[in-house]
Amino acid sequence: MSTGLNDIDIINKVLHGDQQAYAGLVNRYQNYVFTLAFGFTKNREDAEEVSQDVLIKAYRALADFKGNSKFSTWLYTIVNNTCITFLRKKKLEVHSLNNEKVFEAADSRDSEFRANLVEQKSKVAMVNKAIAMLGADDAEIITLFYKAEQTLEEIAQILGLEPNTAKVRLHRARQRLKEKMETYFAEEVKDL
Repeated sequence: MSTGLNDIDIINKVLHGDQQAYAGLVNRYQNYVFTLAFGFTKNREDAEEVSQDVLIKAYRALADFKGNSKFSTWLYTIVNNTCITFLRKKKLEVHSLNNEKVFEAADSRDSEFRANLVEQKSKVAMVNKAIAMLGADDAEIITLFYKAEQTLEEIAQILGLEPNTAKVRLHRARQRLKEKMETYFAEEVKDL
């Protein structure tokens, strides 16, 4: 397979019967899909499962791709919908607060979290933790803009917003991210 083909060329080959050409899109976008899925699920195994589902759904729906946006924008929509469905189906683990082991586990996790903060001083890890502290809408728009490298117009299309509304939401999400960074990572931010 020639690596010089663009997404539209590969899609056209697949739609005209060359099913093997889809491997080119998979190779090009599997890390992108996994990164987005991991952002939603926060669990490697779940992200791998969702990623496989997304790539299969994208293959089956390839004829629906109209080319009005970038393929990555269309693919993000599939990732987003698949993750939401997956998380709705996944049951949350519930524990009784009367059980002392629950408190011991919580204390253990809290101390592990503090130890990890000391060990992980990398800028990326710190920013990812701050993003995880944001609300779902803020985390989504930050992820789309910075990690998925979508334009404001593409973000507006994905989220069903006007471009100016997307711009305002991104600005507000950045402000909240900055506040989280300054509140929870004051020492690390000072070192940057």
